Amino acid sequence: MKIQRLSLSVAITVACVAPFSLAHAEIVAKQLAGAPSEFANMKAVDPADAAIHSKSAVIPFELGADKAGGYSATLELPVEGTAMRFLVLSNGALDWNTAMRAPGATRLKDARELATQVGPAQFGMEKASHGGEYYAFAEIEPGDWQLKISSPSGSNRQGFVILEGESDTQLVSYLAHSRQLAGERIGIVASLYGKNKDGTLDYGKAAGSVSAASMRVTDPAGNTQVYAMYDDGQHADGAAGDGIYGGNFLAADAGQYLAQVTVRGTNAYGLPIVRSAEHPLPVVAPSIRLTATKASAVSSNGERLSLRIPVQADKAGQHYRGYAEVWGTGADGQPVAVAWVGGMVTPNAGTVDFGLDSRWIQLAAARAPFELRNLRLEDVNGYITVAAAQRLELATEGTAIKSYAGEISIDERMTMGERPASLNADKGVGSRLLLVHGYCSGGVWPAGQFTNASTFLDANQNRSHDQFARLIQSFGNTWNSFGVVAHSQGGAASLHLYTYYWSGLDRAVGSRLIQSVGTPYQGTNLAGILATLGSWFGVGCGTNNDLSYSGGAAWLAGIPTSARAKVNYYTTAFRTTNWWTNDYCQIATDLVLSDPEDGTTEQARGQVSGAINRGHVTGQCHTSGMRDPAQFLDSSRNSVMNTNAAR
Repeated sequence: MKIQRLSLSVAITVACVAPFSLAHAEIVAKQLAGAPSEFANMKAVDPADAAIHSKSAVIPFELGADKAGGYSATLELPVEGTAMRFLVLSNGALDWNTAMRAPGATRLKDARELATQVGPAQFGMEKASHGGEYYAFAEIEPGDWQLKISSPSGSNRQGFVILEGESDTQLVSYLAHSRQLAGERIGIVASLYGKNKDGTLDYGKAAGSVSAASMRVTDPAGNTQVYAMYDDGQHADGAAGDGIYGGNFLAADAGQYLAQVTVRGTNAYGLPIVRSAEHPLPVVAPSIRLTATKASAVSSNGERLSLRIPVQADKAGQHYRGYAEVWGTGADGQPVAVAWVGGMVTPNAGTVDFGLDSRWIQLAAARAPFELRNLRLEDVNGYITVAAAQRLELATEGTAIKSYAGEISIDERMTMGERPASLNADKGVGSRLLLVHGYCSGGVWPAGQFTNASTFLDANQNRSHDQFARLIQSFGNTWNSFGVVAHSQGGAASLHLYTYYWSGLDRAVGSRLIQSVGTPYQGTNLAGILATLGSWFGVGCGTNNDLSYSGGAAWLAGIPTSARAKVNYYTTAFRTTNWWTNDYCQIATDLVLSDPEDGTTEQARGQVSGAINRGHVTGQCHTSGMRDPAQFLDSSRNSVMNTNAAR
């Protein structure tokens, strides 16, 4: 897009600490269940549904010694239209020079003199930011330009160029499968797609021609290797020659991988393009195994059943997210769906146990034989399935299943299990509204605009949704009950807490239990890019898989409708100042995010199906230091949230 003004921001660098550990004794997990109508929403996510859509390219480079006695690198920057924008990230280098050569030209010219706008800018999310120099060019010649970056000292030799392309041609990139397990080959599929004037989309060869496609993979030890991608019909890429590319690599060890897909070629109009997609890929060890083909149901009173699945776990005390569908037999002898069961489960005495209220069986008019279907146990770092079974016989011999007379109304005991007789919240006193911040952030909410409120503070840290949720739960134990007003990742962490663990949230009274502003419930493209930058620069709070597109989709696949309904969320975006141009919140992240967005969260990715959308406003950005005021400083909205908040 064309930009009329350049907003500058101040660099803030914060050191982050190592991940923490929590005692399991303070956590009481809910035993979740729901109606068969939710089966489709709770199934494991198709990787294609969590694809990255990219209009930009993140191009790494390293300065090498040149004939002039200095250090330099030369990159090709394709220009598709009449304008170009890019950001040079230098990891703090102050002596870099930039020069450019037009298509067909023989001489380099100073890029700062050619640019219509140039200046320092920050690329990042909250305190996880990288400083760089922003360039914008108007009325530029289309074609392949050359960018030469040079330094006399070479004190910092690694960097990135983030180049924006035209949004009518994008790269779509996604995992070929979801088996992110040590010892597996991890496959990725990528294709161009283009938007026609009538709004329809062309994929593969119809959208453009790919001259080169590759994956740049960084393993947990920091080693990097480039793998070719192929359009040969043998790499999960569809038919040979269809313009869809695939490639794979061996993930030999567990740990955090990064895979950057880069595609070069031409768009449907024959103009040169480059696009990239950055995938954070947690790979886990298969730390738990099913040890039998039969599960058993046991009960002490016939009202509540414990569904016990035999397992062997490698690590004591490690918890997993579990899910299974319960099926029985109808009066006609045909299979009948009873309910789904799930939640956080911890292996104990050779089994993991799901809870099921027998009223679900009564509602389904089901009888033996029973079975579990689509069972999966997931590692909570990325919600990767580590053990699964399509079908598992469920033995009920000797188990009394209580009969109920009259109409059955679905209640809390059916959907969340037995409320513990004594919660940690019983130790607390009174009620409270918790003001929760987000990823790599600190206290953001103006506490004076809220009554009977306390600020949760875990400043400048990187937590998974599960870790974050358990910290909120621990902080909330001070009070008997609490509601939440959350910013950014804090909204997802609060929903996670309410979904999976008993806490003071379950005692709160009021119309809005969880309220959030600017939460990327479906992830943000910044997560993968910041992970890629951090793999070289080592700055920021680290990789957060739950904030990536794929991580957000995998996490949401376990959040039931009943929990989503407790969320009231708001989104915001930059202000548009005139009819002929779009604006921005953070000029650097605007290169890689799709409009409308708030500098971190795209409006489309801030949605939660089944939750309550309280509205979208323009003229507010994700956090302080962006072009428009920070979204959490809206006193009018804060007043509404304060008045309606549960406590």
